[in-house]
Amino acid sequence: MPVVLPDWSPDAPLQPLGFAWSAAAGIELAVLRLDLIDPLISGNKWFKLRHHLQAAAAAGAEGLISLGGAHSNHLHALAAAGRRFGFATVGLLRGEPQDTPTVRDLQAFGMQLHWLGYGGYRARHQAGFWEPWLALYPGFSAVPEGGGGLPGALGCAALLTLARRQLAGLGWDDYDGWWLAAGTGTTLAGLLLAEAGGHPVYGALAVPADHGVPQQVQAILQAAGVTGGSFQLLEACRGGFAAVDDELLEFIVASEAASGFPLEPLYTGKALMALRGQVEAGYFARGSRLLFVHTGGLQGRAAAMQRYQQAGRLG
Repeated sequence: MPVVLPDWSPDAPLQPLGFAWSAAAGIELAVLRLDLIDPLISGNKWFKLRHHLQAAAAAGAEGLISLGGAHSNHLHALAAAGRRFGFATVGLLRGEPQDTPTVRDLQAFGMQLHWLGYGGYRARHQAGFWEPWLALYPGFSAVPEGGGGLPGALGCAALLTLARRQLAGLGWDDYDGWWLAAGTGTTLAGLLLAEAGGHPVYGALAVPADHGVPQQVQAILQAAGVTGGSFQLLEACRGGFAAVDDELLEFIVASEAASGFPLEPLYTGKALMALRGQVEAGYFARGSRLLFVHTGGLQGRAAAMQRYQQAGRLG
């Protein structure tokens, strides 16, 4: 039976965000709380998945197959969406079998897991990678890693409308740019498509430079027939993807206490810390108003923070 997706348009509050460091620099911040849209299909993941799911439903696909790691926010959201909307799901995972809270959730949601090792996972960009998997799972649709590509970006373009309709509630008539973590660049590309040359978008690179985020953004814009777009990518990975250090953890704990909203160490924590660095360096003019996107990822937060507490690195 074909899957029929409900007309679900999740909402997320746009909230004022004040810190001593932003106030000292005369910068006004507001955070778009995508972490609050849904307990399972959280953050930017629904927006990235929306068009992929719609295309699969329109094609009468039986299920969805995608890639990620043992703590993948993307696979977690995909498995939850599959369970909710009636798709079977398959996950191709990086590395060797691991027992993590995310993996246990994937299994509970009914996702079929295949561990590729590290070499097998690196082969995901090679021509013909998907052929044996789609032969093993006929009738399934492949979703790019992280929900990327043009369909994912088009879904994220909706964030512009979501934020703009709440500006008046902050007493803002306009803003000066967006700031968000960049892992694949899909959400950033979606905002560029929506802005159509308007406000700049700043991406805090939560992954190393060799992940090719600028190239991925440009490929999405090219696929959409768009040239240009005002965006900048600033290094924020702190030594590597999933690299976490004491300074970052201390910043997260202090920021959570000051703001009252949760962060996680792989994306939003790094993005906010990088923003503080740029604000303190005078990168933005006094009076600037910036929209910070909370891209979610909190399903992996507890496990990540617990590891460092157990190691005695957090009180």
